[in-house]
Amino acid sequence: MTRDVSSLIRPATIAVVGASATKRAQGNAVIDNLLSRDCASRVIPVHRSAGTIQGLATVAAVEDLPDGVDLAIASVPATAATETARALQARGVKSAIFFAAGFSRQDEAAFRSLAAASVMNIHGPNCMGLINLNDGLFLYPATTSSKLRAGRVAFIAQSGSAAITLMNSAEFGISKIVTVGSEFQLTAADYLDWLATDDDTAAIGVVLEAIKDPDAFARAAHRIYANGKSLAVLKVGNSEVGSAATLAHTGSMTSDADTYRLFFEANGIATVGDYDELNAALEILSRTGHRSGVGRQGAGRQGGGRLAIVGISGGQTALACDVAAAAGVELARFSDTVVRRMGEVSPGTLAQNPIDFGSVVDEAARDIAGAIGAVLDDDGTDVLVVIQDCQAGLHEKSLESYATPIDAYCRSALGTSKPIVAISATSEPIHPDIRAKFESHGIPIVSGLREGIVGIAAISRPRPRALADTPEPPGTPARKARALSLIEDELKRGRSQLTPESCLEILAAYGIPTPRSLVVADAAEALERVSEVGFPLVVKVASRDIAHRSELGGVVLGVTDTDGLRAAVDRIAGNVAAAAPGAVIDGYELQREVRGDLEAVAGFVASPPFGVKVMVGTGGTLVELTGDLAMGLAPLTPANAQALIASTKLGRRLDGYRNLVARTDTRPLAELVANLSLLARDLGDRITSCDLNPVMVSAGSGEVAVVDVLMTVR
Repeated sequence: MTRDVSSLIRPATIAVVGASATKRAQGNAVIDNLLSRDCASRVIPVHRSAGTIQGLATVAAVEDLPDGVDLAIASVPATAATETARALQARGVKSAIFFAAGFSRQDEAAFRSLAAASVMNIHGPNCMGLINLNDGLFLYPATTSSKLRAGRVAFIAQSGSAAITLMNSAEFGISKIVTVGSEFQLTAADYLDWLATDDDTAAIGVVLEAIKDPDAFARAAHRIYANGKSLAVLKVGNSEVGSAATLAHTGSMTSDADTYRLFFEANGIATVGDYDELNAALEILSRTGHRSGVGRQGAGRQGGGRLAIVGISGGQTALACDVAAAAGVELARFSDTVVRRMGEVSPGTLAQNPIDFGSVVDEAARDIAGAIGAVLDDDGTDVLVVIQDCQAGLHEKSLESYATPIDAYCRSALGTSKPIVAISATSEPIHPDIRAKFESHGIPIVSGLREGIVGIAAISRPRPRALADTPEPPGTPARKARALSLIEDELKRGRSQLTPESCLEILAAYGIPTPRSLVVADAAEALERVSEVGFPLVVKVASRDIAHRSELGGVVLGVTDTDGLRAAVDRIAGNVAAAAPGAVIDGYELQREVRGDLEAVAGFVASPPFGVKVMVGTGGTLVELTGDLAMGLAPLTPANAQALIASTKLGRRLDGYRNLVARTDTRPLAELVANLSLLARDLGDRITSCDLNPVMVSAGSGEVAVVDVLMTVR
């Protein structure tokens, strides 16, 4: 549940705790920022001895504040934060901003505890406050960039330095800047939810290191889209590989970055890779909004190939195509109608993407606006990119020669509802006259080829994953209770991974097919009970200390008789003793041997607070070497799972790639993955990772069976 942050963004009365009468403090900087901009809010400094601070009458203590204070600026050290918050809350102050950093573990715990229980909104700590440019409210403890101007773009960051970077680099107007800091209570989601209905905001950019409440963030994002606004996110800290130490192959092949990518894709949130790309995306989004059909190739795309590129330099337009290909942004393919019309309106112009108008020798016959009109009228084009040198250092003669094509580009914008975006090929500042010309015609202009291309990709947010309404399978509460009971029994025995018997029982409860199997103590019991499984069979070591059994000779295939069974047990015992002498052998698993034409892997890994990531791809002993995995957040429907399978190399093979195997029905594997995702949803808080590897798949029918399973528990 998000909190109402109106009292922070539009406070009528502001108390400042910690402003100094004798030296400059952050509270004084906030007062300076408010007074220098003729702030309409009432500002009340709190000081125990000074009668006035910066010309404002003070009160001696928080207890002396008048009723109805909307916001307190708490410019106090970390050691005093909890005490100050408690006093402000007792006085009925609605919200407070804390700048403090450097908390001890004890002070942080106390402040977090108070913030979690407080009815008062607590912003920060370790932040730079916020700025409401539309209302001239600079609740900011430092000087700000002279470039700042009011506009339609809001910005939220967990890092104060990210806000400073944006203020010093953005060419667009800004409505709100919010630095949320450490988010002891209020989070970015609270502000996103408020901005969703802010009439002064059209586009929102977020720079974040972590999301503390994914559900609240997702709800706020969907509310933003429902109100016709745009959102782009820059997630920093993506370089960590391996989100957690895990024994599961699938777990070791994923990372926190994958989790965030899946979350953003599932909720239709456009992302960028750095500050320049974010600036470009916000510049474009503030003028165009989100559009369907434009963007990167692959999962989440809203439509087909969409980008048409034009310019007067063949080299620059060709380079723009290279950049688009590297960024995964699709180019439009011109229809025969476009080719015919361009031949009519602009003879000599080569009707292919990109269009190089500079190659037309007869300028009198060159009709740039007419050619662009033909391209934009085509259903296969969603956005037009103009590559044009617009640098501030252009010579006057260059400006003069560029005037004609720029005029044509601008005229083209008057007759279309499709976006036209101008990109200056390098990162230098843009000439103010050219910027004014393009912007007066509603054409956003950005610096840098990659930044502009990626910014355009953000126009189309990924399509949110649609989850069908599927009824719960019969007996869901009972099977979950039984699985939890098995897990608790294992934990009491000090195990970090479940026994084969427990794994197989849990899989069976969730409708995941496995061959007949049992665990015996030794060779003698194996010979007594082998008839319960039958030949041919596979023999595997059962050990609480061994995760991947085949790697140390703990698996013997193709056992067809009792002599082979006895030899297999002896061989495994010897291999384990040599490779892992400290490992405890709990027994030996006898499993009916299953043959298949292809080996798949399926699994999951817990990824709090987002839930559980479910994976499917090419399996077998080389699973990590092939690295062929597709992922989704649980739960998944069979249709979701089929889409994941289709995106893998395994999916191409199942589709009959080069007739290496017969074209194979993927529905059985998809149903297995969907059922595994339900297991993950129900038990992902206890089972931290799970590998089903290999899953044997029969060519043609697609019949599946899990022949090995690993489940680790928390």
